[in-house]
Amino acid sequence: MVDLFSLNKLIKTALEEDLGMGDITTNSTVPRGKRISGNFIAKAPGVLCGMDIAKAVFAYIDEGITLTSIFEDGQSVAAGDIIATIEGNAANVLIGERLALNLMQRMSGIATNTFKSVAKVQGTAAKILDTRKTTPGLRLLEKYAVRTGGGYNHRFSLSDGVLIKDNHIKAAGGITNAVTSARENVPHTLKIEIEVESLQQVEQAIAAGADIVMLDNMTNEQMREAVNFIAGRARTEASGNMDQKDLQAVAQTGVDFISIGALTNSIYPLDISLKFK
Repeated sequence: MVDLFSLNKLIKTALEEDLGMGDITTNSTVPRGKRISGNFIAKAPGVLCGMDIAKAVFAYIDEGITLTSIFEDGQSVAAGDIIATIEGNAANVLIGERLALNLMQRMSGIATNTFKSVAKVQGTAAKILDTRKTTPGLRLLEKYAVRTGGGYNHRFSLSDGVLIKDNHIKAAGGITNAVTSARENVPHTLKIEIEVESLQQVEQAIAAGADIVMLDNMTNEQMREAVNFIAGRARTEASGNMDQKDLQAVAQTGVDFISIGALTNSIYPLDISLKFK
């Protein structure tokens, strides 16, 4: 999950953006002290994610607000399901309503999207990975949503591991130079991954001692040939518009991982609403 400090920092920033100088509509229409109760309702089927985040939003605004879960993160919901109830000061609930829904809808959309991708590679050894193609400021939440949907996380940040991409290779003067330099400059505990675009580059990456080889925008036949050539000397990752490909067929090439940027950057939020009783 997300540590409380990081979460509260995110909530504070998001509320400041949404509130501005104050909620004019609520302040001018809702009586002070008015209490309400309501239901969070799923309006489409999917995998729920972000329930604890929503609780944290309302707790940050008013600890007197009670949000009670009926469904938990990772559970499938159907259109019309009441997923949670809420009770508390009406004005404070209204202040947090949009932020809580925005986060839950986006996270549930990512979890649902990931769940569908994971289902497509069932029966194979391939694992579905996310990427760093996330919404700025929301990476921790979005990567949590990927895990909730059954996927796995790639790097959280640039400091998590070595991933040598095409521009690094050009700047370093070639694959051998890039891998050799990385090996000399990073701790032995870090894996070195390199992106390649041809079978010739695969050979160079293995000769240089890469730990993981990212097969970028290759055909299934090329990936199968690369996996056979590598023969366990390094892990393999398929990448490049994977959301547009037959994931089962990609997995059957023998790759260890399939990374999909669209898990987090091309999602349709799960429709959830809050209705007062």
